[in-house]
Amino acid sequence: MIMGLTGGIASGKSTVSALLVNKGARLVDADLIAREVMLPGHPVLAAVVEQFGSEILLPDGALDRARLGEMIFRQPEARQMLNELTHPAIRQEIKDRMYRLDEEDPEGLVIVDIPLLYESGLEGLFTEIVVVYVPREIQLARLMERNGLSREQAEERLKAQLDIELKRSKASVVIDNSGDRTQTESQVDHLWDRLGLS
Repeated sequence: MIMGLTGGIASGKSTVSALLVNKGARLVDADLIAREVMLPGHPVLAAVVEQFGSEILLPDGALDRARLGEMIFRQPEARQMLNELTHPAIRQEIKDRMYRLDEEDPEGLVIVDIPLLYESGLEGLFTEIVVVYVPREIQLARLMERNGLSREQAEERLKAQLDIELKRSKASVVIDNSGDRTQTESQVDHLWDRLGLS
């Protein structure tokens, strides 16, 4: 069984995916794949450098994420270009990994953690989607604390994603992560039991 997992920035997706992995689920992490395609020697990084210039590289040939982030954060057309260069390879790798893991253990659970699942139009890949939810004010507070951002900076990041309430309304399963860890664990336990996984 394959399920999508998403939520908003600072909503606690990694907490929920870790809880599921501890129960025996296998994880496909879209963020990890996105980092892998930007490693030195990967053809996707080569294409990005060709588009944005070698100034996005550190002296050792690794991607200067902060520099690239500055270039694309306030320029929607540059961000769109980066997405066009990276997303096809990331999507293909996600599919390859999730189908391979599902074939290896058809009775088990594969969780595919994709932060921008809805924004990328990938809901068609999954029969069920888990949304990790926290109200926007909690999301803002956690993001400001976690990343050392001002309220304005945190608001800008949230605006770049689909509203958390809309994600919640589209979900097959909602894990509310606004309480303490015990409450989150209880909801994950309930989901695991409902799926009939041992």
